[in-house]
Amino acid sequence: MANTAAAKKEMRASARKAVRNRSVKSAVKTRIVRVRRAIQEGGGAEAAAELTTVAIASLDRAAAKGILHANNAARRKSRLMKRLNEAAAGVVHQEPAKGVRKGATAKASAKATKATKGAPAAKKPARVTKKKS
Repeated sequence: MANTAAAKKEMRASARKAVRNRSVKSAVKTRIVRVRRAIQEGGGAEAAAELTTVAIASLDRAAAKGILHANNAARRKSRLMKRLNEAAAGVVHQEPAKGVRKGATAKASAKATKATKGAPAAKKPARVTKKKS
């Protein structure tokens, strides 16, 4: 807990800012989801592009206000544009299965699936170290 009057005041201010920032973060997330759904449904490239422009503008605004970190906004914009470009090129983007990390091979994802179903995990091989001479 806060020990000084200044720390208590900062906690109150922080709570007020969190409430104010929550609506902006929620709006940004909503716009991103709308873009992803428009791309996934394949309704129209122009509609998805327009929604992407709106989402990117809201990300930029949130970053400028300090609600989102600049790198966080840049990463999200990059991912949106990547999806939009893949959709324009005709590449179908599939959501990864839960619990499987990005870039995992089929063998590794099967192992992860087995591990989550209660199967015993595979033992790691013994670590071999070089003998110092």
